[in-house]
Amino acid sequence: MKVLVLTGPESSGKSWLANGLQQRFGGIIVGEYVRHFIDSEQRDTCYADIPAIARGQLAWEDAAREKLPHLLILDTHLLSNILWSHELFGDCPDWMEQALLERQYHLHLLLDPRGVEWVSDGQRCQPELAQRIAFHQACAAWLTAHGQTVVEIAGTWSERQNEVIGLVETWLATGE
Repeated sequence: MKVLVLTGPESSGKSWLANGLQQRFGGIIVGEYVRHFIDSEQRDTCYADIPAIARGQLAWEDAAREKLPHLLILDTHLLSNILWSHELFGDCPDWMEQALLERQYHLHLLLDPRGVEWVSDGQRCQPELAQRIAFHQACAAWLTAHGQTVVEIAGTWSERQNEVIGLVETWLATGE
């Protein structure tokens, strides 16, 4: 099983690319648990919700891993939960980073917010490009500091799609 993570700021194409990759290459997508949580609770999150959101994300990921797909596509993972917890509440439960580091992720595609427009969806809260760039930089810093395999993805929507499809096609063919 190869595990691919799409990460980066909101409205940079993670879900859209994940769906396109699944259509082209098969596999299983794990979505963002926090979206489910907000829809279910019908309210904004608070710091006390962070552990439940993180455990929900991990449970969804674990359920998908148990199916042993040839390709597991994560629309996000705990890194986003960690960074959003710090962004929104100035803190994050200590156990979350260790839980993230204990899992194997083969390739991270880090999506740059520049080159594509921000799209409001009722849950997104960073309409300013500078905010999304800061989030992107925080993702890059964490991934680099923790020795994760990461490829930066930028450009227009079509450029991102073409780059990601070509990259994943080559990556899947290598058997690594």
